[in-house]
Amino acid sequence: MRFTAFFLVFSLWGADLDPKTEREYDRYIASAVQEMAAGPVRVAPAPGDGPKVLAWGEDAAIDIPSALIHDWVGAVFVPKATPTQAVALLTDFDRHAAIYAPEVSASKLISRQGDTYRSSLRLLKRNVITVVLDTEYETRYTRIGRDRWLGEVRSTRVQEVDNHGGKHERLKPVGTGQGFLWRLNSWWVVEPRDGGVLLQLRSVSLTRDIPFGLSWAIKPMVTSLPRESLISTLEKTAQALRGG
Repeated sequence: MRFTAFFLVFSLWGADLDPKTEREYDRYIASAVQEMAAGPVRVAPAPGDGPKVLAWGEDAAIDIPSALIHDWVGAVFVPKATPTQAVALLTDFDRHAAIYAPEVSASKLISRQGDTYRSSLRLLKRNVITVVLDTEYETRYTRIGRDRWLGEVRSTRVQEVDNHGGKHERLKPVGTGQGFLWRLNSWWVVEPRDGGVLLQLRSVSLTRDIPFGLSWAIKPMVTSLPRESLISTLEKTAQALRGG
């Protein structure tokens, strides 16, 4: 009960995205793009194991002015699946609401030009309170080997939904609200391995910082959410590839 009260206070404490914070995040992403250019596989789970997830660097939550950057990487092995099947599933945006429910409640492909896709997702995040986000992404898949792919995903719009499902539902302006997600960049590395496919996902997200005095109570939960979301995405992708 005490933790719930702390979290409710935190959620009511509004947080707007500062341009300085955006610039700091952009610098971090520029470095991440260079790191991922070679499509490295950092995590190699054994066949039969579930997803294996690690912090990308020394700390999965990096403090920057007025915000936190969360950087996780995970991988899962799917026997008997192929890279072609995996890329087809990952770009079948109209099905993502069914594949990744309940965290994704709606999804659709907006447009496609060659290997570049524009899509939208409505995200549902629950932890003591429910936060609904209306988001759009640009995704590009590039072949980086004979049967190896690098998928680059970046959010182009993230807005909190006020009064979700109600008569007066509305989108809050970009960069305003409770600040549970401001930006998201991710990279998929898809490659054949041992009679199946190895999927690696690196996810970098930007959220609000923790108000002074609440860090000890709130930060462990806030920093765990991106990790839990990464594990869920890998598990559900593997399940869909297995035909489950």
